[in-house]
Amino acid sequence: MPNRLSQEVLRLAQIDTRGMSCPHPILMTKQALEVNSTEIAVLVDSKTAKSNVERYLNLSGYTVNTIELDGETNTFEISAKKK
Repeated sequence: MPNRLSQEVLRLAQIDTRGMSCPHPILMTKQALEVNSTEIAVLVDSKTAKSNVERYLNLSGYTVNTIELDGETNTFEISAKKK
């Protein structure tokens, strides 16, 4: 029987797509969500990937919050939670 901590870990998927060009960030996000995640955090390092992942998550029924981590390298953390 899983404990509460393991249930929390299963709910949150964290993926790092820095250095990858589209469509890889979207494909990795989709794959992570298929593993029964209600929350996800995605690291991206391009404005194009940021826009595409945000759009995908919004269209998939998630509330999205994006934080710019580094303006010089265009690194963003996109957090999303199922509505």
